[in-house]
Amino acid sequence: MDFTSEYLSCAGREIHYTDWQPASTARGTVIAWHGLARTGRDMDELAAHLSARGWRVICPDTVGRGLSQWAASPRDEYCLAFYTRLARELIGQLGIERCHWVGTSMGGAIGMVCAAGFFEPELHKRILSLVLNDNAPQLAEAAIERIKAYAGNPPAFPRVTELEGFLRTAYKPFGLLTDAQWRRLAETSTRRLPDGCVTPHYDPAIVEQFIHYPDDYLLWHHYDALQLPVLLLRGVDSDLVLHETAERMSVRGPGARGQLRWVEVPGCGHAPALNVPEQLTLVSDFIEHSEQAATLAA
Repeated sequence: MDFTSEYLSCAGREIHYTDWQPASTARGTVIAWHGLARTGRDMDELAAHLSARGWRVICPDTVGRGLSQWAASPRDEYCLAFYTRLARELIGQLGIERCHWVGTSMGGAIGMVCAAGFFEPELHKRILSLVLNDNAPQLAEAAIERIKAYAGNPPAFPRVTELEGFLRTAYKPFGLLTDAQWRRLAETSTRRLPDGCVTPHYDPAIVEQFIHYPDDYLLWHHYDALQLPVLLLRGVDSDLVLHETAERMSVRGPGARGQLRWVEVPGCGHAPALNVPEQLTLVSDFIEHSEQAATLAA
């Protein structure tokens, strides 16, 4: 895997990202943004696949996750408005004039809000297409409660291998991962505590978003405003994006305008890991088709 590990100051916080540069001139840029309690390293397989096809891929760690700085004011910074500000400053500092966006769960919500342009208007026309990986403008309340319960109280273990075992159970809905992929997921998701134990690599205060901004993920007005191609990947067994919600998406916003493609991903719940050929091809074909359409329309 060929990437560099980079840091930028965005909205006053040090933000880490991996930068996957193709061997030859880039066809364009893809922003690949991870889920709520995850890191940008979840996107390694997708980034490697797209980079091999000529795309530059940027995979950030959101503030409070991975190697990015934690929030000084969790109430003000762990919310979609602040995350879209981070995205705008990151894209601006990297000189990205236009890009495609792939977002898993929370990363999809950030992309949706960025593309709608209500919070950060200058991003509205910079994003050419949007992949929502098991994300929707309305999320199931029972699943949110489940996420709050585990993300707000991350366990600690004496050994990394024990943490890996926990992650294999917690993220079983990701689908089929090899032993090597589970090991990398664990090692890129681990931080050491003062007592020597290990725990998932994020700030537990990230779940305060659901307390202080209970409607932060109710995004129908953002979804309805989208004027770009959207690919919805829904894990067949997802408890977060319900089938009836996807059906509503198919007749509203991009769905009503014929700009939504909806694919049910077998063998996955919340959320597909974007690590197997079938999923990778779905995403790259969609991005390349969207790029061709945008070029013809320019």
